[in-house]
Amino acid sequence: MVGYYVSVKPAQEAGFLFLALGIIFETGGGMKKIVVLGKPGNGKSSLAKRLGVATGLPVHQLDSIFYKPNGETIDVKQFEKLHKTIIAKDSWIIEGFGTHETLYQRLRASDTSIYIDLPYLVSYWFVTKRLFKGMLIKPEGWPEGCSVLKGSIQSYKTLRGCPAFWNNEFMEKIEDITVGKSLHVIRSVSELNGFIDKYVSA
Repeated sequence: MVGYYVSVKPAQEAGFLFLALGIIFETGGGMKKIVVLGKPGNGKSSLAKRLGVATGLPVHQLDSIFYKPNGETIDVKQFEKLHKTIIAKDSWIIEGFGTHETLYQRLRASDTSIYIDLPYLVSYWFVTKRLFKGMLIKPEGWPEGCSVLKGSIQSYKTLRGCPAFWNNEFMEKIEDITVGKSLHVIRSVSELNGFIDKYVSA
């Protein structure tokens, strides 16, 4: 089986709890290693945090590990070592990107992957919204001490180059890696905000 896509309906804030319950229901309670991935500004950190509250699983935000307070990245070898330590644990929720190789490593180690693939215009808007809000309150999952302005500019640059990577070929690779595992793809804001699993009716 090449993953599967969850049929969802709009719901309120409780939808995030129902997502967690839905995945647990479908995996027989075996959801222990969750990957949350997607383009910049797609709501990965917020979703990961809510899933952590709903499931009790520890949440690891890769940007907080990969970036120093001055905005520079740590040594790649050091990051890879830290990443390897995390995915070797019995349970986790990991959100973010890191490097191409570490992304594929945790996809292979996971039992559940949630891919947020919102339209580019929405992604640009979310990054802009995060920038303005970030002037007052540190965004969810933002590395401690890092400039929100510099980070947002980098997000714009990353989004501009995303089509070369976040494409059909990448989607096919995710499907290949997650064969036999749970793969959930979110492609609209209504799905992100609602995200209630069709298998959870009670």
